[in-house]
Amino acid sequence: MTTRIGVCDYGVGNLRSVERALLAAGAEPVVTEEPAVLAGCEGLVLPGVGAFAAAARLLRERGLDSAVRDVADSGRPLLGVCLGHQLLFERSDEGAGGDGLGLVPGSVARLHPSSGKVPHLGWNRLHIRRRAPLLDGVDDGSYVYFVHSYDGHPRDRSDVVATTEHGGEIVAVVQRGNVLGTQFHPEKSGATGLRVYANFVRLCARPLADVAALPT
Repeated sequence: MTTRIGVCDYGVGNLRSVERALLAAGAEPVVTEEPAVLAGCEGLVLPGVGAFAAAARLLRERGLDSAVRDVADSGRPLLGVCLGHQLLFERSDEGAGGDGLGLVPGSVARLHPSSGKVPHLGWNRLHIRRRAPLLDGVDDGSYVYFVHSYDGHPRDRSDVVATTEHGGEIVAVVQRGNVLGTQFHPEKSGATGLRVYANFVRLCARPLADVAALPT
């Protein structure tokens, strides 16, 4: 049976490229803004491009913030990508600031211009800090594609799976139990990015007891 993975449509995501990547990874992607439909999927991808506060507001207005938290609370895998990754954190200082989903303790802050060009744009290497299912088969030093001006700062360093360098360390991948995030765009990262999505699909297909055993 094909694994159904919801792609959360709240008006600010690169939905079709995520959908195509999930199809290539062997999943049945379901692009939807309906919480009840997301509730019937084995996992969820939260994509996103744009400004943190506006995206968080749209999630709340459409009742999708609760839907995303429900997926996380159920133990099913949740993957935030780029802005979706940042929304997993508690809050951001972007623009007027705003509250995130609070699924990963920590905050989001603007990249400092003295540390490198802002935005951080283009291909950069992953430095794997600990092994996690999302990066199974991904080599340390693999290149992935970034487009961002802000980055997440986990309060608990054990949540950090991989980093990159752009005038200093940037957290590139996080995992807190069944909640995962990538600051880079897997759907724009060639074979490495497709491997990340394939790993996520396999994780969504695993029994919830196995997912629950992941580090928190």
